[in-house]
Amino acid sequence: MMPTSGMPAQGARDSADPRLRGGSRPATHAPRPQATTSHPRRIAIIGGGPGGLYAAALLKRLDPAREITLWERNAPDDTFGFGVVLSDETLGGIEHADPQVYAALQQDFVRWDDIDIVHRGTRHTAGGHGFAALGRRRLLETLHERCRSLGVDLRFRTEAPYPAWLAEEYDLVIAADGVHSTTREAYAPVFRPQVTGHHCRYIWLAADFAFDAFRFEIAETEHGVMQLHGYPYTGDASTVIVEMREEVWRATGFDELDEHQSVERCAKIFADALGGRPLKSNNSTWTTFRTVVNERWSHGNLVLLGDAAHTAHFSIGSGTKLAVEDALALAACLEEHPDLPTALTAYEEERKPVVASTQRAARASLEWFENLGLYLDQQPRRFAFNLLTRSRRVTHDNLRLRDPHFTDAVEREFGCPPGTPPMFTPFRLRGLTLRNRVVVSPMDMYSAVDGLPGDLHLVHLGARALGGAGLVMTEMVCVSPQGRITPGCTGLYTGRQADAWRRITDFVHTRAPGTAIGVQLGHSGRKGSTKLMWEGMDEPLPDGNWPLVAASPLPYRPDSQTPRELGRAQLTDLREQFASAACRAARSGFDLLELHCAHGYLLSGFLSPLTNHRTDAYGGSLAKRLRFPLEVFDAVRALWPAERPMTVRISATDWAEGGTSADDAVEIARAFAAHGADAIDVSTGQVVAEERPEFGRSYQTPFADRIRHEAGVPVIAVGAISSWDDVNSLILAGRTDLCALARPHLYDPNWTLHAAAEQGYTGPGADWPAPYRAGSRPPRAGRTDGPKPRLTLTS
Repeated sequence: MMPTSGMPAQGARDSADPRLRGGSRPATHAPRPQATTSHPRRIAIIGGGPGGLYAAALLKRLDPAREITLWERNAPDDTFGFGVVLSDETLGGIEHADPQVYAALQQDFVRWDDIDIVHRGTRHTAGGHGFAALGRRRLLETLHERCRSLGVDLRFRTEAPYPAWLAEEYDLVIAADGVHSTTREAYAPVFRPQVTGHHCRYIWLAADFAFDAFRFEIAETEHGVMQLHGYPYTGDASTVIVEMREEVWRATGFDELDEHQSVERCAKIFADALGGRPLKSNNSTWTTFRTVVNERWSHGNLVLLGDAAHTAHFSIGSGTKLAVEDALALAACLEEHPDLPTALTAYEEERKPVVASTQRAARASLEWFENLGLYLDQQPRRFAFNLLTRSRRVTHDNLRLRDPHFTDAVEREFGCPPGTPPMFTPFRLRGLTLRNRVVVSPMDMYSAVDGLPGDLHLVHLGARALGGAGLVMTEMVCVSPQGRITPGCTGLYTGRQADAWRRITDFVHTRAPGTAIGVQLGHSGRKGSTKLMWEGMDEPLPDGNWPLVAASPLPYRPDSQTPRELGRAQLTDLREQFASAACRAARSGFDLLELHCAHGYLLSGFLSPLTNHRTDAYGGSLAKRLRFPLEVFDAVRALWPAERPMTVRISATDWAEGGTSADDAVEIARAFAAHGADAIDVSTGQVVAEERPEFGRSYQTPFADRIRHEAGVPVIAVGAISSWDDVNSLILAGRTDLCALARPHLYDPNWTLHAAAEQGYTGPGADWPAPYRAGSRPPRAGRTDGPKPRLTLTS
């Protein structure tokens, strides 16, 4: 993983082609019929950046008879930005595809291993990272020379013809015309691009000396926090990027300074990092990063490459790296497939998942820097660890391999006893101390009869308690028959149900001492009276339905039952149902109670503006939408034993326009914390059927992270956290206090114990039950090693 890129500031090299805005030939004219061969003879390339040039060189080298023409509006010696960072993986691909280019580049690479993080006068160094960089100008010169030697027609200072005309005249058109691609915009209805702006301004500069490491430096000024990203790209020069939030940029007055004044001001702010040396620019301007995503990358015989197709923030992914990898993949697909449509489809299928993964990591890194102010008060080494793991691609285990001394120091500062991974440190909530940071997330079994938990619930929860987690949560337990999601949901609205739950809590406390068990109380609201999950999730029952109630009379789906809007008397009854269920939960022996205010169920329906359209005291502003959920919380807290903790699960975003925002989630968390919530369980979505979640590795964690730091309340992170390395990383970085995992515990009930065994941990945070201790080490496999060589014979 590369922490930064060598791409120029966006907007520096791209501007609209005037011929695409008018004239007799429309830019969106359909491409000509596709060639029947995937070996196009005449190829047009729009854009002379590294991606376009490398694609030209590769395709010409693979077939010297090809006619390849490349158009670039700038002069050959024009370049913007300074250094380029390429990964070993990318360099390996270049070496394999074109050893001559690799050999030329290798001569100019600057290599280093360390990352320095400087904050509040303290520098921490993490080693073992392995970087390679060179000047962007030198990279372009090398590619120019290679293209010319192969016979590529390079046309500098020349605007490319209309893409529609090119598509008619050439077998293949490669649009590598950058983040502001006029080709992409000309065919926007086909490519369906989504361009997202962000909250920071940055400027691309250089220094006339070489940093001895990749350097992140934080400056806290009277106007706000700023950061410097710097790395060497020659033996006597470094790239320097200065970045800050828009409001800090304006408060500092950068919006009123010219280029020269901006450069001088940046040099003064980061004088310590620069050793008092000046900075220099190259048509450098302050800009805002834009994330580009395209639904499609090709249309007829026209295909997007590099920044025209996608962008990844410079703090993690190199645009140059991605563009070069695109060129490699496109050339390979054209060689491997029998016709052009198949080849271009294969190119998209190969590159899209890779790029999407990089963009998710880059988005996480970008947002970390946007919210840098949240982390300034962390302990110095923890701050450095947090920065290094911000994208979730570098992890605790990965850093331990790279620099065990640094990782050991972070763990000691955090308070890990020797040999104890962060996930096996205890955590206290009110009068309850959890032996480790792992939570078995609530998972509906849909297997109850008349709300009674049965043998399956005993085995399910009991097995996972024996499996070593610090806290095991029940599924959502409903406070009334009408509050069930399905006929198979459990309840706590009768004494018989309470007795059945007592059987389960007694088993956990007796057979899995050290494991706590919690109950999640909730009411289905408008999402009730549906089929069992495996019969049709959220689908209405064909018969035997019960009436639904909700904050507002809005069905969850078009085919869902329309709920009745709750009146004042019914709100009082519901509040009492929650309180009565809490009393039964206490008698059942649960150690913790969680109030379910997420996923579009009843209380969640009051919180979201998409599901609460009330005009009384319980609707309108966020404070009014919070009123009923807080009344329920207060009623439950008043009856729940004072020494036992209460948590609240919320949906921190609805993943839908006009719904609950991340800012709202912080205020919701603050409100519950003020009323006595001991932790917030931070989930997202499932509030409206038309949601569009941004799935990915631990994708909900940033919401928990923000709530933890802004609201000052402990949090439980949940959502695609699948490995013990993820848990260690999130805990040690301070993004969460506890991690809740669902599917991993369905796959392996002993997930926590196995995590301990795999890390060689045998302490109190993961104590194997006596009957299972013989299995605390992986079973031996058959031997595969042969006899050791004993003699070396020479003839």
